[in-house]
Amino acid sequence: MSTDTPQVETLKHPDSTREKEFVELHEQIQTSVNLLDSLESFLSTFQKDLTAVSGQISELQDRSKDIDNRLKSRRKIEKPLSSLITDIIIPPSLATLILDTQVGEPWITAIDEFERHLEVVKARLRVKAARDLGDVVEGLRIVAATKLRVFFLALFQPIRNSVTTNMQVIQTSVLIKYRPLFAFLRRQAAPVAYELQRSYVGAARVYYETGFRRYTRSLGYIKVRTTEKFDLIVNESEKSDDIPLDLERLANAQFDGPSITLAYMGDDKTYKEHPEALFRSVMLVFMDNATAEYTFVKTFFTIDSIIPALDSQKSLLSPSSLLSPMERQSNAGSDYGGRSRVESASFAGALDSATNAAHEEQANVDAIWRQVFDPVLGYVQTFVKTVIEPPPPILPLLTMIRLTEHVVTEIENRACPPGVTFMFGLRLQMWPVFQKLMNDNIEALKKLAEGSTGGYFSRATVITEATVKSICNRYIRFFIAFVILTEKEDETMIFSNLLRMRQEVEKLIQRYTGQTSDAVARATAQSTFYEILLRNLNKEVQSVAHPKSQHELAYWAKLEEEARRKIISVQQTRTRR
Repeated sequence: MSTDTPQVETLKHPDSTREKEFVELHEQIQTSVNLLDSLESFLSTFQKDLTAVSGQISELQDRSKDIDNRLKSRRKIEKPLSSLITDIIIPPSLATLILDTQVGEPWITAIDEFERHLEVVKARLRVKAARDLGDVVEGLRIVAATKLRVFFLALFQPIRNSVTTNMQVIQTSVLIKYRPLFAFLRRQAAPVAYELQRSYVGAARVYYETGFRRYTRSLGYIKVRTTEKFDLIVNESEKSDDIPLDLERLANAQFDGPSITLAYMGDDKTYKEHPEALFRSVMLVFMDNATAEYTFVKTFFTIDSIIPALDSQKSLLSPSSLLSPMERQSNAGSDYGGRSRVESASFAGALDSATNAAHEEQANVDAIWRQVFDPVLGYVQTFVKTVIEPPPPILPLLTMIRLTEHVVTEIENRACPPGVTFMFGLRLQMWPVFQKLMNDNIEALKKLAEGSTGGYFSRATVITEATVKSICNRYIRFFIAFVILTEKEDETMIFSNLLRMRQEVEKLIQRYTGQTSDAVARATAQSTFYEILLRNLNKEVQSVAHPKSQHELAYWAKLEEEARRKIISVQQTRTRR
């Protein structure tokens, strides 16, 4: 009976059980709602956190890009910066070489390296490291300049002490080899370089002055042993007609002629030489020494003032390297026409500046050469004056003039402008003398042909057959020598004088033969003189290939043929009578 009671109670209260279930269900639903609210709040917070994280990620990405760009910039200047550090640092071995060793061949490359470091330090004074090294580099520069000064003064001393020193050997084998060291002084220690330049000029001036003074004095001793004076063509000795034309003397007009006369030959009192040979010796010695000295001065004392830029100087901290590609492109595209005009003007200005600098350098080289050779020019000028005053015979004088012209051409080829100017001056002194002598000869022939050489109180000169033959021979000698000494086909100074002389010779023949009243005898005498002229021309002209020679032969052959025709014509006329 007790077991049936709960079941009965349950059956009696079914609503209470369901109510309890509903309550539990409600609680569960409420719990779920609370959980959902909590989940919603969590998700909302998570979304906010995600938004914050996204912003942080974006910021990190921007920072990463910035760091990457900075890294690229650092890498871009890493190599130039490394080069800059390498360039401004003086290697210990280089400093030791400058401080502890004497100047020698190792200095040639070392001083070039040191100068590059020096230029970098000067160009980068904004860099603290370069400023810190400034005093050290300046100290090394002073030490190097001091040692180089002593070194070059010692090299110049043999030139100053003895005239027997081989100047060209010292210049080409020693001084030119150490030219980079002098170039360093010109760029980095100009006062020391100018002092050395003055020292060299003084030593070289004494060297050349002593040498040329002794040489011209020795040639002067030789010259007085042979006396040759100008004599008119009408006054020359008839014995000279038998003497053939001396081609060896005419060879003194060429470079490939006889050997030059050396100074010691003057000690032999029996040694003699013709004036044109002595003149040739002076000219060739002057030409070789003057051009060699000018070449050395131009090579040694002409220094480039610009040092080749190092790689670090070209790239490090340059304005264009600090611009972005877009900025560089923008700058390149803006105002293109204006930039072109500016660049053109800059180029023209740079070209004018370079031209002016070249002219100044040329003037400086010419001035140095003149300082060295000024005494030499005086000695050469004096010697030439002794040769042409009193005037020598015409052929030696023309030989010297031709040699002077060849020397002028050779000095021009060797690029020695002041030497060319000096030789032109000598040439201008000799041509008037030549013209005066030719005028005197032509005037003497004219007076002889006109029979007016006797003057007021003396008889007129009697013209003989021997006199006319002698003058014909002398004229042919003049003509052949002039043609040999003349390379140009038509040179007015030479052939105009020869034409005038030929006219006077022809007049002389006409005057002499005109003394005969018989036409046949007169024409026969003319033919005889023309044959003498033709025979002598044919004998000498074979070795001379010149158009004027053929013209001269044709001229006298025509006159000779006319004389023969006249003889035949007169004889035929007499036969008819």
